[in-house]
Amino acid sequence: MDGFADVMGRAGAWAGQNKYLGAIKNAFQNYMPATISGAVGVLWTNVLVNDQTGLGKLWKPIMALSVLNPIFTALQYATISCITIGVTMLVASEIAEANGETGAYPAVLGFILWLMVTPTSFAAGDLSTTLTSTKGNTISIKLADLFNTAGVKGAIASAAKSLPAGDSIGSNQTITIDNFSYQGILSNYTAATGLFTGLIVAIVGMEIYNIFRKNDHLKIKMPEQVPPGVAKAFEVLIPTCLASIVIGAIGLVCQLATGAEVNAFIYNMVQAPMQSIIGDNIVAVMFMYLVIMLFWCVGIHGNNMLAAVKEPIFRPLLYANTAVITAKPKASQSEIPYVMNLTMLQMFAEWGGSGVTLGLVAAIFVFGRREENRTIAGISLVPGLFNINETMTFGIPLVLNPILDIPFILAPIVCIFIGWILVKTGFCPKIVLEVPWTMPPVIFGYVATGAKIMGAVSQLLVFAVSFVIYLPFVLIYERQQNKQDAVD
Repeated sequence: MDGFADVMGRAGAWAGQNKYLGAIKNAFQNYMPATISGAVGVLWTNVLVNDQTGLGKLWKPIMALSVLNPIFTALQYATISCITIGVTMLVASEIAEANGETGAYPAVLGFILWLMVTPTSFAAGDLSTTLTSTKGNTISIKLADLFNTAGVKGAIASAAKSLPAGDSIGSNQTITIDNFSYQGILSNYTAATGLFTGLIVAIVGMEIYNIFRKNDHLKIKMPEQVPPGVAKAFEVLIPTCLASIVIGAIGLVCQLATGAEVNAFIYNMVQAPMQSIIGDNIVAVMFMYLVIMLFWCVGIHGNNMLAAVKEPIFRPLLYANTAVITAKPKASQSEIPYVMNLTMLQMFAEWGGSGVTLGLVAAIFVFGRREENRTIAGISLVPGLFNINETMTFGIPLVLNPILDIPFILAPIVCIFIGWILVKTGFCPKIVLEVPWTMPPVIFGYVATGAKIMGAVSQLLVFAVSFVIYLPFVLIYERQQNKQDAVD
């Protein structure tokens, strides 16, 4: 056991000290208030003040608040639909801080570098709209599909009426769909589908910037009488320009070599395969929780250790579900793409804290006889209801406890498997909203599924499962404690 603890401790220390994993983890943690605020926006417009899918359908007076809906729609867009921008800036700031940089400028530079490889000009012909059939099916129509020769000639003739007398448009002139374009940043790039690009660009770009930044030959030295802020701006001028050019060149080479811009290339080659292999694979997820719990068993915060790996994979899946339910509040379960996502993992494998230890608390309350165990369970109950369980983890303790470590590892793995079955079979609605991790179980399931009662029922079911898993080991553990007392 000591040798195993030593190995896990070294692995945990490496993960905790790794600059890039730490930057990603901190960035997601710092952005969390924004994403939860965005979830509030979705709840307001879809669950509360909505006469088609929400409370407004049952209680019409609440629709008087619909005048405020644009505020909450904008809140959702500015947070969840723009997560790539926020996280990219935060990762860039974290990397720069690790490299000894100070101030807010690195975050701005991170955004600039990301924008260097993000398309901002598009053909108007790709714009599309949808029509819904009488049976609820949808079809998509591109603007290019509506662009025909007769329509073009008619439009030119109509516009030519505004010309001065004697003036006309030559017969050799015409218009095609290629004459039209628009500029901006698509939500495909700013939302969760662009996250991996943002993370990679922020890390690579800021390291390139750091190389240039530490080269004294690239610093423009200003006289001492120049204000410090102005002097620093000139000092980073050349490194900024060179880093931007290098990142832009990487983007251009990628497009010339693969035919796809950087966002599409990274999504197709990295993000989509990882989400398919891990994010949609219950076996891989169960193995991930095995690793998380092994860290916990030796006193290392397993969730923190794997957060930098877990969040970039599973958070985009959550926001893809959120995007569907936001665009189409009446979307069927089949239209919501992903069974597993970040909130789904929290809902089934992390409620009550790591190890789903509320089941252990309940088992001790019902069948435990030793006063010290019942005291610790009593102290742990209220924090556990808010998914905080350090009092139980280190109080019983669960760390380096050969008997209780078995259910401590087993319970979250079994619970996530059962949760996956419940969602897969349609018993539990798919999870569509990010919820504060401190929200109590049952309420958590209700909110995360978009105010669906079966979400709450599903959490009650996995609570019962964890109780059953912990119960025999509580009895064995207390028997072992009694024997130890007899020996002493």
